[in-house]
Amino acid sequence: MLAETNPPISGAKPKSKLSGWRLLLLRILTILVVIALSVYIYSIRDRAEEVAVYGYPGIFLLSFMAYATVLLPAPGVAIVFTMGGVFHPIGVALAAGAGAALGELSGYLAGFSGQAAIEKARLYEKFKSWMQKNGALTVLILSALPNPVFDLAGMVAGMLKMPVLKFLVFCWIGETIKMMVFAYAGSLSIEWLLPR
Repeated sequence: MLAETNPPISGAKPKSKLSGWRLLLLRILTILVVIALSVYIYSIRDRAEEVAVYGYPGIFLLSFMAYATVLLPAPGVAIVFTMGGVFHPIGVALAAGAGAALGELSGYLAGFSGQAAIEKARLYEKFKSWMQKNGALTVLILSALPNPVFDLAGMVAGMLKMPVLKFLVFCWIGETIKMMVFAYAGSLSIEWLLPR
């Protein structure tokens, strides 16, 4: 008896091994870009105040740079607090929230490209469970709270392939809420220290 072979489905292309290599190369390049960006921003953190003289675009840029670092500290909310006493707090919050949300893409991209790097982290399973149940709400709440672990949450969102626009929108809402609190706190502290 001859073995019956199924003819290929018309229009279907056979999977190419090259596409797997392209994905691997993209993941490696993404990790390298995130690492390089983090190291560069960390190295210039002392000159951050110089950018703030450019107003809201400067605040956006500072916030982007502060939040684009992965697991390295940068002076994000401290600058928002200070600028809240100089500029209108709502404008500061909107500019800083947008910059922070875009900056958080570095963690998202690191997760998208480097799954094995964080699977061993203790918080990984907890964040993974939260993201699978309600990813958007998890991103919103964790980005609205000042905490050092949002990079890990962003990585988990990337690993789970949360749509990038969904991640950005809910991260922006959360970051803007957080920045609003810090900007108004800065505004009120300046008024308290320097009464009119």
